[in-house]
Amino acid sequence: METVKERQTETKKETTMKISGAEAIIHCLLAEDVDLVYGYPGGAIMPVYDEFYKFQDKLTHILTRHEQGATHAAQGYARVSGRVGVAIATSGPGATNLVTGLADAQIDSTPMVCITGQVPRHLLGSDAFQETDIIGISTPVTKWNYQITEASEIPEIMAKAFYIAKSGRPGPVLIDITKNAQFEEFDFAYKKCKGVRSYNPIPKPNVGSLEAAAALINNAKKPFIVWGQGVILGQAEEELKAIIEKAGIPAAWTIMGESAIPTSHPLNVGMVGMHGNYGPNVLTNECDVLIAIGMRFDDRVTGKLDEYATQAKVIHFEIDPAEINKNVAADVAVLGNSKETLDLILPMLNHNKHEAWHNKFKEKYQIEFDAVIKNDIHPTKEKLTMGEVIEEINIASKNRAVIVTDVGQHQMIACRYAKFEQSKSNITSGGLGTMGFALPAAIGAKQGAMDREVVAIIGDGGYQMTIQELGVIFQHQIPVKIVVLNNDHLGMVRQWQELFFNKRYASTVMVNPDFVKIAEGYHIESKRVSERKDLKATIQEMIASDKPYFLEVKVEQEDNVFPMIPSGASVSEVRLK
Repeated sequence: METVKERQTETKKETTMKISGAEAIIHCLLAEDVDLVYGYPGGAIMPVYDEFYKFQDKLTHILTRHEQGATHAAQGYARVSGRVGVAIATSGPGATNLVTGLADAQIDSTPMVCITGQVPRHLLGSDAFQETDIIGISTPVTKWNYQITEASEIPEIMAKAFYIAKSGRPGPVLIDITKNAQFEEFDFAYKKCKGVRSYNPIPKPNVGSLEAAAALINNAKKPFIVWGQGVILGQAEEELKAIIEKAGIPAAWTIMGESAIPTSHPLNVGMVGMHGNYGPNVLTNECDVLIAIGMRFDDRVTGKLDEYATQAKVIHFEIDPAEINKNVAADVAVLGNSKETLDLILPMLNHNKHEAWHNKFKEKYQIEFDAVIKNDIHPTKEKLTMGEVIEEINIASKNRAVIVTDVGQHQMIACRYAKFEQSKSNITSGGLGTMGFALPAAIGAKQGAMDREVVAIIGDGGYQMTIQELGVIFQHQIPVKIVVLNNDHLGMVRQWQELFFNKRYASTVMVNPDFVKIAEGYHIESKRVSERKDLKATIQEMIASDKPYFLEVKVEQEDNVFPMIPSGASVSEVRLK
């Protein structure tokens, strides 16, 4: 297999040649070190697909079964590999089918470049066949978008697209290319983008802010860190670990930040948010200094805003100035890349232990263990629980697996109970909450880290939204492990109906097909478990397999996820039952 350097050299040799816009797209991708693209062909993008055929020895294209699947696969690939994910589609419905994935990537800060075909320039605005204003549609859900109408624009716009997608706070970019621009020939030359006028992706840290933050932390009696995905995106895992160990600060995570610090670390006190751990939620309203690192104070984390950490001084480490004071007012804002800012503040911090404060988290954990955790992972009830399934996966994978979750009860249970020793191990749809995310995202995650075990945890509802992507797993023999936790309900909606709508179960019962037979139809090894005595051995068999594997686990139908902060309640009003 040729190296990236050889591939770039070959591209440079061809820079003086007159080539088509479609071929230029391929050379741009190669120049950006792209070796994997997800997509679905159609008339308006066909010239580019013709070039894929010619360059298939240099660039792998994965035909997903739906364009939404292409975006989620690109997201999974990006989240695990740290590289830019690429998805491609035709015009009209092909382009509009990308929108959910774009919105998901935008709110979860995932670097992705989507390329869509468009009708020829002279037909724009004429309601031509499969013409849709994807630029107008995608503007609210992209970091940047642009429509190319001339081939000569391609190199500059593609270079800018990749730069914007991966710089600063990452996000999705969409490039729409008219069909005439794909056919036109021009003198191709490519230069990677190193900056865009008026775009400052990484603010320069302010020394005064760092000193003020350090003073607050050093004088704190009850400091508390909440970190988010900004730590992972900034590659600041070691810097965060060094700070919490030096200053002795208990630290909790949002679901997007999970796995940055090993689950087993003694200063890792768990998850915050609606279904987070009891201690981190309740003690948010007891800390005297709240240090937020690379998180955006989402409503699922804060609960009722006017009762969130009102007693605390707030320090906000953030790369995006738009997030400062957006939801929670910061007493000190530290702008910049988390790796740099945490490294700069570390020498300013005093050594500390805060033992009495730590003991409060331990006391709250014991309360939660007795009321919730014990019953979730070591149940005495006859029916299987979602928590014990996650625990068996932890054991079989030795806490080394990448866990990809969909959205719902299973997602919250997986985030609560999955154990991680390595960063970039928890891949989920956080901000948008996209059902159907997990199966295609697991495909991308596996292709982004072939040396790692990838397990998709999915509910029976979300699974059927993108179930067709089993075809990708079969066609390419991608060794993803798929676990469907089947309770024959839209579980999270059913839980809310039980708790807040007087058990009026409107449209939440699922009459499901035979999932095992469907997987067998795709020639994927499949099993179903409904009894506890079969669970451990089957999960061990699944993890040991070097091939794709589907496992359906029939779990308790009316199992609820606790703790829970009811919508509109404060973090102090956590329900344990």
